[in-house]
Amino acid sequence: MSNPQMVMYDEEFQEINEVIGRLLNDANAKVIFLVDKNGQLISGVGDTERFDTTSLASLTAGNIAATGGLAKLIGEKEFSILFHEGEKDNLHISIVGGRVILVVLFDNRSSLGLVRLRVKKSSDELSAIFDSLLKKAEDRERKGVSDFPFAEITDDDIDNLFN
Repeated sequence: MSNPQMVMYDEEFQEINEVIGRLLNDANAKVIFLVDKNGQLISGVGDTERFDTTSLASLTAGNIAATGGLAKLIGEKEFSILFHEGEKDNLHISIVGGRVILVVLFDNRSSLGLVRLRVKKSSDELSAIFDSLLKKAEDRERKGVSDFPFAEITDDDIDNLFN
């Protein structure tokens, strides 16, 4: 089967926000972002207003891509968890289900051990949600149904419109 385009439905989006909102509280984190591997922000919870989320999402995806290159150089498939320690804040970055990137920003009110423990549980929940989304996309593709409003418009239709 081809790689179907995954469309985010409101139901799954709400489930994702519930999971990362719970993670925010359970890990005593400041902010959590969920980013796709192309660098697009999917969702964020916590004190998100103080961040340039577009840049953060892009740089996070670039960070994962760069460390993926390093992993391949030493014979690994990828590094699924990255940790950056700062003077005040720390970043825990993990790949969820091979599809999305979970970014947890936390300070000294939490610990790396607590964040890792809570991220593991939340990653399993997020993976299940994304598996469900992928299954929906595959089912719709198999039935020939498109979620994209302009899917039936052809290049000829566009040419005829402007001629």
